[in-house]
Amino acid sequence: MGRVSQAQAQENRQRVVATASRMFREKGTAVSVADLMKAAGLTHGGFYKQFGSKEDLVDEAIAHAFDEQAAHSAVASEEQAGEHEAARRTLIEDYLSVWHRDHPGEGCPVSGFAADLGREPGQAARAQDVYINGVRNRAARLATGDDDGMAQLCTMVGALVLARATRDNPISDELLQAARTALTESGTGQSAPQRRTD
Repeated sequence: MGRVSQAQAQENRQRVVATASRMFREKGTAVSVADLMKAAGLTHGGFYKQFGSKEDLVDEAIAHAFDEQAAHSAVASEEQAGEHEAARRTLIEDYLSVWHRDHPGEGCPVSGFAADLGREPGQAARAQDVYINGVRNRAARLATGDDDGMAQLCTMVGALVLARATRDNPISDELLQAARTALTESGTGQSAPQRRTD
């Protein structure tokens, strides 16, 4: 069999990164290299021609997930048009939807990679930096007035994680609805009184 061209090698690498990004969000980063390469339609032996280690791939897969999400976000166009509140509400509705709950591989990397990065916080410094940046950017898209969006993001991610864990029970839909209501009815998701500063 002939050597793979440089262009084909680059295409294969991109396919592996995209496949890893999806599978890691669905099943966690414990997915084996063999299963990953099989899902990408490539041989196991080709992995180490493309990547120095699985950790390198995890870094790239997380970055890919955040880049892909930013590029394909329907909300981004609304934000560019200056409709921040409409964009915020769309983001909340989409995030806390049954579709998003049921498709983690195509969903938010904030919730998709949280458990893996939490298990080994010091093991993937580069991946964690990308993740933290993604968290801050997502929170900024939710920000309203004096609210930096962090509490709203915590509500969304927490509700989604709980809804996925209880998917086969009616409480799953209840969790999504409760979070949607809390975040959209209050305007900022903050029902507690404002903290005094005096």
